[in-house]
Amino acid sequence: MGFLSVFLLSNPLNALNGLFGWITKIFYNYFGNYGLAIIALTILIRVCMIPLNISSQRSMIKSKTMSSKMDEIKRKYPNDKQKQQEEQTKLMQENGASGFSGCLLSILQLFFIWPIFRIVSGPLHYICGVSEENIERIGTIAFNKGALSEKVLDRISTDNVPLIRILNENSDVLKTAVDGGFIKTSQVLDLHFLGFDLTDTPQWLPTRIMADPKRYLPLLLIPILVTVTSIISMQLTNVLNPDYKEKKEQKKRAKKNAAMAGQAPTDQSEMMTKMMAIMMPLLMIVTSFTMPAAMGLYWIVGGIMSIITQVIVYYLFTKPYALKKKELDAQKEAFLRSNKSGANKNGEKKNNKKNDKKNNNYKNKK
Repeated sequence: MGFLSVFLLSNPLNALNGLFGWITKIFYNYFGNYGLAIIALTILIRVCMIPLNISSQRSMIKSKTMSSKMDEIKRKYPNDKQKQQEEQTKLMQENGASGFSGCLLSILQLFFIWPIFRIVSGPLHYICGVSEENIERIGTIAFNKGALSEKVLDRISTDNVPLIRILNENSDVLKTAVDGGFIKTSQVLDLHFLGFDLTDTPQWLPTRIMADPKRYLPLLLIPILVTVTSIISMQLTNVLNPDYKEKKEQKKRAKKNAAMAGQAPTDQSEMMTKMMAIMMPLLMIVTSFTMPAAMGLYWIVGGIMSIITQVIVYYLFTKPYALKKKELDAQKEAFLRSNKSGANKNGEKKNNKKNDKKNNNYKNKK
């Protein structure tokens, strides 16, 4: 147990890579398909993140309900930014809200990219169960037979996708590796899914695409779907925000009246969340064109799961909050109207009494 603790602390990324690889291997053994294993892994990750998503939404709603108190703190300490920050942080802690939770999901997505990248670039090790030492030995065999370049050989233990293709296409290299006991024939897997070779990398240069159109043209569908799902997910994040309509109206008013521009309070966590919402789709698109197609499949399924999660969270938490807020605002407005109406009636009664008194005095004088 002591050794395991030291290992996890000293090699947290290696431990995470091993954990993700082990889970993917279980899914592969169950489904017998590489693409389905990646899909199942993605769904599992996203399902595990749903409680955090719900917690983040609750925290955001609590932060919105405290906006008036936040403004009060700013008015109380207009020239002391540090005191403002201290009091606002204290208020959020007392009410169980967190400004960091809004961007935590995006940070976790960034953190999980590395183990996913290791799996899709090293399926021979993580899925097939071939040791890194044997992968290097098989790579040397392929190099000696002229099937592998020295440049590819240098990184074969971390990027063994080219070696998988060689083992599937070059029977001489495969026979030598099997005879040497470095790999079993059952460990040489077909990593296709729905007609796509998930070890291939989509290309964006027309010259490369046209050099092998049957191979690369269908692969363009993966980056396209990555882009579509990420844009829809990003738009949903804005549209399903409880203050979306209010902020939209504020922007319209600011455009019409230049004096109103910049008057809305700036929320640091909201700014960070917006920045991550821009960075993540860009990162997804870039990695879709620079990594094996399995990475793109991970982004597509992740985007679909994100859309489903956002809709569920909206109907469970955001919409009821918005309806409750609307109901309270209507009650508040009705209360203010009744008070104003009562005040007007009282004023009219007082004026009538004054007028009656004046009239009576005038009559008595006569």
